[in-house]
Amino acid sequence: MSTALPPMSSGTPEPPGQAPAGFRHELYPYRGAEQFLTGTLGFIHEALEADEAVVVAVPPDKTSLLRDELADEPAVTFVDTATAGPNPGRLIAAWTAWLAQQGEGGRPVRGIGESAWRRTRSAGHLAELRYHEWLMNQAFAQSPAYAMLCPFDDAGEDQNALQALSRCHPLIRHDRQFMPNTDYLTDAAYPFDPLLGPCDPYQEITYTNGDLAAIRSKVSQCAADAGVLEGRRAKLAVAVTEIASNSIRHGGGSGTMRTWTQDAEFVCEFRDAGYISDAMAGRTRPSADQIGGRGLWLAHQLCDLVQIRSAPDQGTTVRLHMDTEP
Repeated sequence: MSTALPPMSSGTPEPPGQAPAGFRHELYPYRGAEQFLTGTLGFIHEALEADEAVVVAVPPDKTSLLRDELADEPAVTFVDTATAGPNPGRLIAAWTAWLAQQGEGGRPVRGIGESAWRRTRSAGHLAELRYHEWLMNQAFAQSPAYAMLCPFDDAGEDQNALQALSRCHPLIRHDRQFMPNTDYLTDAAYPFDPLLGPCDPYQEITYTNGDLAAIRSKVSQCAADAGVLEGRRAKLAVAVTEIASNSIRHGGGSGTMRTWTQDAEFVCEFRDAGYISDAMAGRTRPSADQIGGRGLWLAHQLCDLVQIRSAPDQGTTVRLHMDTEP
């Protein structure tokens, strides 16, 4: 049942002012509204001059700033990332749909995507948002018609936060030019934040074939005790069934489940001896005729956060998070 997170390289970016082959993924550090507009409008006007479409997904206050400047420019489409839900694991599929829709007929498309980093709800969400940014390079590596600008307001942020995000972007933009980013992780595996141990008290049980009903019952009761609403417990039950089934089928026939609550979240963790070699597992929409491979996708769609750690010599850990408050 498990996802390996292998090394990845997107090649060497071209010099400033020359568009690199393949997907262009730029980090744009800025401070304040004026610098935000300078960088994003420059990126947009470059696209318009080249007859390219633009998709913008930024927080509502930034959307208002850009709308005021663009005067309903028809080539620029604004989308709401909130429609994808709180789980960063859903964003690659969302961007795939948004970019494809605007790029019909082979038209080149640019995207501007800024996450609400300061409003991120937990350290786990923040870590998964950074991982999403790193995976974007792999997700769109074969999409030469796409370019993505990722603004990041580093005012008040320590340099560690900027450096951590910088490692996820092969290009960096300054003064309306992009250039190779020397901090980008090209030949190393992604450095995950370590998963901390469960909060006390926690429940732990082992499971194998024939135990799915008992797993669902245990999770349902623990989630109810934690304050997860009934409708959300039903979603969690589906996700739990999928992940436990994967453990039994692909993770050595058995696994260990632990549940606990922390920071207004109910957490359900599965551990097994399997290994997931595909870093994109669960993040791209399965095709209609695909056989298997839907368990992690469903978990991402149903849960508020999914964390996966997998290594050949350590097995796999999958954590499902569900908010205990609406």
